Amino acid sequence: MKATVHVMLKTGVLDPQGEAVRHALGALGFEGVNGVRQGKVIELDLADGTSEDDVKAMCDKLLANTVIESYRVDLS
Repeated sequence: MKATVHVMLKTGVLDPQGEAVRHALGALGFEGVNGVRQGKVIELDLADGTSEDDVKAMCDKLLANTVIESYRVDLS
């Protein structure tokens, strides 16, 4: 089984990387970009029997800083 974890900064948390990307896109002539939020995607190859709750525990303990980040888990 495979799990994909999408981690993003929570709404209201400043995103300096996203702002740098937005500024760079404007400098390259892409003026229609009003905001950028940058995150990360983590793909996990899981053993059979690993539950979504197990993956959420991994996120809470290591993969996401839940004080400032939120995450979404997709299983396939």
